[in-house]
Amino acid sequence: MTDALGEALHLMRMSGTFYCRTELTEPWGLTMPDMADCLWFHVLTSGRCEIEVDGEVTELEPGDVLLVPGGEGHRLFSAPNAETPLVTTLPHTFETDNYAILRHGDGGAVTHLVCGAVRFDHPAAKHLINVLPHVLYVRRADDMRATIDLMAVEARTLRPGGEAVITRLADVLVIQTIRSWLANDPAARTGWLGALQDQQIGQALALIHRDPAQPWTVERLAHQTSMSRSAFAARFTDLVGEPAMRYVTRWRMHVAMNRLRDRDTTVSEIARGLGYESEAAFSRAFKRIVGVSPGQARAG
Repeated sequence: MTDALGEALHLMRMSGTFYCRTELTEPWGLTMPDMADCLWFHVLTSGRCEIEVDGEVTELEPGDVLLVPGGEGHRLFSAPNAETPLVTTLPHTFETDNYAILRHGDGGAVTHLVCGAVRFDHPAAKHLINVLPHVLYVRRADDMRATIDLMAVEARTLRPGGEAVITRLADVLVIQTIRSWLANDPAARTGWLGALQDQQIGQALALIHRDPAQPWTVERLAHQTSMSRSAFAARFTDLVGEPAMRYVTRWRMHVAMNRLRDRDTTVSEIARGLGYESEAAFSRAFKRIVGVSPGQARAG
């Protein structure tokens, strides 16, 4: 794994939106709402469960993990004919503001799930999430077994600190699941993900991601990767899907969008922090890439 891909995984620090430990008795069903800008995850620790996303049904076995990277709404159920009320309409026992216990169903066989919606803040992590498939399903893998076993123990019992343990294990498991998919699915070796794993283009991407404010040029990036200018430019465009300097500008705008969330940072400060000599030059580039001005983006 090149530095660029390793760094993207390293930067996958999550801000947990919602975590839920569920005790479900058959027949049962749930509908998860759309969660824009979030990734849904589900870990089956015991029992049985089917999940339908965009009409595609996946049957989970204990120890399986399923991610919905785009945060689309979807259904979980013990049987296709089970009622699936919106999960937000059901009574929860809240242990903290973002951790709850849900007990639901009609008294039959028991299923335990740990579910949640998490958000990623760093642009590299967000971009990685955006290029994942709309459903990412990993059967219990050897390198994830210890994490899942620990989570299953915590999910079965209510012990002091259980909320902290489960939420941290869930974050680890999300990263392990993505890493497993990256290592085993041929789709992870194409496009931007494939470029991250290329020895030379991956190095260039890592440099851009680490320090987007640098005055990057095609010549400078080619020199850093020990390639000729023409060979670098052609290979970068072929693997990434766009020319190097357009990628540099677009990456700066990814970073800018993230920084605009901080209301205490001015547009002028963001512009200088990304290497622009003036706010006007930055604003023109931002509007060209994003489609609206920085002020409109911040207001939105």
